[in-house]
Amino acid sequence: MKERLALSEEVARALQRRTPVVALESTLITHGLPHPQGLETALALEDAVRAHGAVPATIGILDGAVRVGLAREELERLAGAAEVAKVNPGNLAAVVAGGGLGSTTVAATVFVAAQAGIRVFATGGIGGVHRDQVESGDVSADLVALARYPVAVVCAGAKAVLDLPKTVEMLETLGVPVLGLGTDEFPAFYRRSSGLRVDRRCDSVAEVAQVVAAHWALGLRTSVLVANPVPEPDELPREVFEPALEGALAEAAERGLRGREVTPFLLERLRELTGGATVKTNVALLLHNARVAAELARALAREEPVLA
Repeated sequence: MKERLALSEEVARALQRRTPVVALESTLITHGLPHPQGLETALALEDAVRAHGAVPATIGILDGAVRVGLAREELERLAGAAEVAKVNPGNLAAVVAGGGLGSTTVAATVFVAAQAGIRVFATGGIGGVHRDQVESGDVSADLVALARYPVAVVCAGAKAVLDLPKTVEMLETLGVPVLGLGTDEFPAFYRRSSGLRVDRRCDSVAEVAQVVAAHWALGLRTSVLVANPVPEPDELPREVFEPALEGALAEAAERGLRGREVTPFLLERLRELTGGATVKTNVALLLHNARVAAELARALAREEPVLA
């Protein structure tokens, strides 16, 4: 796999020198945020990682190559393209073989980061168990990837439109530890808490790094989820979020949406029903996660966790 990765000179040099590196996904550019905000946010995330002492490595598929560390012109190309595949491990090979453009989801980014030797990844929120899972069987590939690849994933919990209790239960079943950074509760993306307990609270990034390093040193090869709540000033008020979510869920049910159709619809309707407030909160938590991930990458470099 490593022979098929196209690492930028900066990322390759950083990995060779064991300089802290943070992986970043590219779906927020093409599918997660409206244009041109997706591109602007991706650039801001890279700036945030650099400002906190690490090298950013945004991952995407261009011309049949898995690129780790996209240049600005490559980010702009993804943002401006009419059709970009949303890539997970299941369709990664097909997109690469087809020679097209692809943006990586959490699952694909975790996989590529692990193959490249990048141990920290910053995202917004992971995918999980969908609310209609009993009927649709829809469980995100993100959970499977977290169970397979040793990467510390900094996130604001799981997307709030999911079934959060079942998602947390599935993480436990898969053996993926959840560390709460300064919190005892699993964050609910737009909201700081969900009422669900994390496996362990850590009150500093240094403490998180110690647990992550110990996890891998013991021979455990799953990801470690670092649950980092959205900053309090940027949290979406309950009185704004809950009515909007209820309305969006009702509309999705009325339309008979199922499976992969549901989440994009809900996120777009939440944006509309909250007057864009969800997007503002999303950007704030992304930046917060990028800063924490950079600090974690630096702390792990000091811990020097060894992976066989």
